[in-house]
Amino acid sequence: MDYKSSDNILDLQYFGEFGGVNPSISDSSTYTFISAKTMSDTFEGNTEGCYLYSRHSSPSNLYLAEALATLEGTENANVYASGMGAITSVILQLCNAGDHLVSSRTIYGGTYAFLKNFVKKFNVDTSFVDITAIEAVKNAITPKTKMIYCEAVSNPLLEIADIKALAALAKKHNIPLVVDNTFSPLSILPAKLGANIVIHSLTKFINGTSDTVAGVVCGTTDFCASLKDVNNGAAMLLGSTLDSYRAASILKNMRTLHIRIKKHSENALYLSQNFEKDGLRVVYPGLASHPSHSKMKQQMVAEYGFGGIMTLDVGSLDKANALMELMQERNLGYLAVSLGFYKTLFSAPGTSTSSEIPMEEQEQMGLSNGLIRLSIGLDNDIERTYNMIKKCMIDLGILS
Repeated sequence: MDYKSSDNILDLQYFGEFGGVNPSISDSSTYTFISAKTMSDTFEGNTEGCYLYSRHSSPSNLYLAEALATLEGTENANVYASGMGAITSVILQLCNAGDHLVSSRTIYGGTYAFLKNFVKKFNVDTSFVDITAIEAVKNAITPKTKMIYCEAVSNPLLEIADIKALAALAKKHNIPLVVDNTFSPLSILPAKLGANIVIHSLTKFINGTSDTVAGVVCGTTDFCASLKDVNNGAAMLLGSTLDSYRAASILKNMRTLHIRIKKHSENALYLSQNFEKDGLRVVYPGLASHPSHSKMKQQMVAEYGFGGIMTLDVGSLDKANALMELMQERNLGYLAVSLGFYKTLFSAPGTSTSSEIPMEEQEQMGLSNGLIRLSIGLDNDIERTYNMIKKCMIDLGILS
């Protein structure tokens, strides 16, 4: 793909109130109107450029939303107080009682729990399928299906969705394809591949400093407006509003996203290649052994690499826990959930971020007890890091 959203993001310039190189932060919950009619029109959604109440929109949030729409190449975007705020708003906006949706079987545990348990309260059903098997997705679609949902790179098994094929299938059935692109910003551009709606947890790579929780929905102007409708908008009525200070902080961090993603990918590729040579069971889309390696290469923006997430299977939960504890003790990273931080973060997803998925279903999808998910950091000397991690494994008897 030749579309380079990073250059377009850097082309966006916003002047602060007094000529600052960063835009001013809108530190207000409510906004004044010169005329009562303008206020009334704004409530009806008939005015543009007027701010009403920060739960609806604010200048700081709109600056960030514009940058994120530019990132994904969509008409518009809305930002939220969390990734789950974005995900749940989209699902509840598109689905009504009695509806059905098709979802990847391997998705973030919170999303899985929402689809498996919570939306049942509203008589919305979900079919969980192997998203890499297009025939299985096709067979799961019914006349009541309102959307196909997947992650571009799945959490935590790193399955790669064939977004072009899924988009064609969704278009054939006149339903939207919704893609969570949290694991692969810049590396994969789902909207350019045919996805209708793209979601991110901004908490992760896009912000990159593990100090903020936020989310975004990128899509058409009409869909983004529907989410903010004062009468029927899921986002407006559920109130998952991002704070202006956090929006301003994320916008500043986005300016270095292209540099960070390249380094995350470079480091993850080095570690995965070397640990695979050591005989470990490694999953990383950049390895030829990954079942969707060629598919990833076809749909990725090559200069940003294969992403910063890899998994290691060390055989048992006890070994996984011992290794993570020792790596943390030796300052190689943190035993923590989330991803995209400057330091490596590691967790056993079966007992953490995917713990909402029942054990029997984890086993069916290949999520073993010994699996460790690593979000690889920005280490400058990755060979040193590799040798230190390997020493931990040798000391624990994982490697000889």
